[in-house]
Amino acid sequence: MYVAARDATGADIAFLITADGVERRLSGPSSASLSEALVTNYLMRPEQRFRALARQNDFIDALSVVSADGKAKGRIGVDFGSIGLCHVAAGFSDAMVEFAKGFAVWDLSPGHYILHAAGGTVTDLHGTPLPLDCDLVSMESINRAMNRRQTFIAAGNPALAEEICRSLKR
Repeated sequence: MYVAARDATGADIAFLITADGVERRLSGPSSASLSEALVTNYLMRPEQRFRALARQNDFIDALSVVSADGKAKGRIGVDFGSIGLCHVAAGFSDAMVEFAKGFAVWDLSPGHYILHAAGGTVTDLHGTPLPLDCDLVSMESINRAMNRRQTFIAAGNPALAEEICRSLKR
């Protein structure tokens, strides 16, 4: 189970709690650069999502750069909804990208908060940090939030988010 909350000092903190009750504090999820990163995407709908990823030639090229030891270490994986951002927070992957259809607020926000509390970052595709506050102050703003989808880059560190941002065609 992933949990994030504000502590007594006002700081956001995140934990992973395993089935046997072991708590692991999540902080500093990843220091990877794009060429060594495991980047996930929700690829389940071939037409809407997989083809959009396949057209990202510069991103795939940047992910495939050979390191000093002669190996290409970058990888693309499959992940799902908000849990994908939690996996970045826990260090199971380095980043998650959604540039095709976008996530609804209820799919993005829980993982966004946990990743934020763990020290990661979530930006739009232009590199602008996405706020945690969805401005849900009126019925009109709630309706707006519920009827839009958000594309994003979720990364374990800001430099990786910036690298991904630079490599994407928008």
